[in-house]
Amino acid sequence: QVQLVESGGGLVQPGGSLRLSCEASGRTFSRYTMGWFRQAPGKEREFVAAMSWGGSSTYYRDPVKGRFTISRDNAKNTVYLQMNSLKPEDTAVYYCAASPGPVVSPLNRYDYWGQGTQVTVSS
Repeated sequence: QVQLVESGGGLVQPGGSLRLSCEASGRTFSRYTMGWFRQAPGKEREFVAAMSWGGSSTYYRDPVKGRFTISRDNAKNTVYLQMNSLKPEDTAVYYCAASPGPVVSPLNRYDYWGQGTQVTVSS
């Protein structure tokens, strides 16, 4: 089992920045691909970004490329999502998730999920 707890969400103006954190406990964190997903009201949960266990491979959803950066600190069992140039359409609940496999986007490839943290981008 891997337990995931997200933090860092909040209200930010368009163009602003936030950094989300996801702390893991339980099984060896460093062996898992870590991903970030988001779900806006009335919409399906969608992939945002993922990073391989060693950090050598990353993958981003096209709308966030160049604005969001995923990183991880295996010594702290934590994965981060730095979000810059935020837009109102980035408003959603953001979830981190862990997968035992390679960097992938489908939700069903991720076995463990956090409870989510709300990000609201509004003036």
